[in-house]
Amino acid sequence: MPDRPVAPLHGVLAPPLTPFEADGRVAEALLIAHARHLLDAGCAGLVPFGTTSEAASLGLDERVDLLDRLVESGVPPERMIVGVGTTNLPDTVRLAAQATRHGCAGVLLLPPFYYPSVSDDGLYSFAERFIAQVDALVGAPRLRIYLYHIPQVAGVGWSANLVRRLRAASPDHIVGIKDSTGDWANTQALLGIDGLTVYPGTELLLPEALAHGAPGCISATANLNAHAIAESIRLHDDDRNAFDACFDAVARFRRTIQPYGAIPAQKALLARQTGDARWRHVRPPLRPLSDDATEALANELAAVS
Repeated sequence: MPDRPVAPLHGVLAPPLTPFEADGRVAEALLIAHARHLLDAGCAGLVPFGTTSEAASLGLDERVDLLDRLVESGVPPERMIVGVGTTNLPDTVRLAAQATRHGCAGVLLLPPFYYPSVSDDGLYSFAERFIAQVDALVGAPRLRIYLYHIPQVAGVGWSANLVRRLRAASPDHIVGIKDSTGDWANTQALLGIDGLTVYPGTELLLPEALAHGAPGCISATANLNAHAIAESIRLHDDDRNAFDACFDAVARFRRTIQPYGAIPAQKALLARQTGDARWRHVRPPLRPLSDDATEALANELAAVS
């Protein structure tokens, strides 16, 4: 089993879109090609099976098989933080154990969602059991957890106080968090937790986050704009004067995409750019972007580029 990486991935990480065939099956070869393209385009890493990957619409066996296929195809596991969020502990443990055995950089852990008014104590108990069960399966404390905080979608989240408590109890396991609230005050509070790696879930917070020690971001729009986001992070480190202009372009791109819905919008644009109609397909309950909306979005992006 490969040694687990210690240093966080520095730069932009992309949660790859999942392409589907017309009959709804995952287009595996196209997914693998897209993953390789994202790494070639400048992504420091990939975060498969999160929100943008339509993970909630993928079956457990599909996710297991797809991770195996990504690794077998040569996508470096040490450059993947794998989404393992489900509504239940057994499935989440199975996915995390698989990613850990592959030597992935970590797992992205949603809190178990569905039940209303879940307490921090309940979430703490979930995380405690999750860690113990994965460690028992893989035979060593190799699990590296990046918490996934997106309460506006999941309906439940990892509060800063709970993250601090979990980090203190399991510092070798709780190594980071993706904060997808878009709320700088929350991201800033998380960045104040000693030793915690914090990735904002949007490039719009990069100026503040990078200045406070974040190593980069995990961005849905890296599926289309990876090179520009990666370049803005590099410039922040190397040339602050050039950073502002680069970041302005990156922010305009993100803000133009957002109103259309990141998943159907980016898939429609990928279909338009590549000529591969499979990119238009989403799984219900999502709906593909209409031709008229795709044309309007393409025109808006051209106008702000």
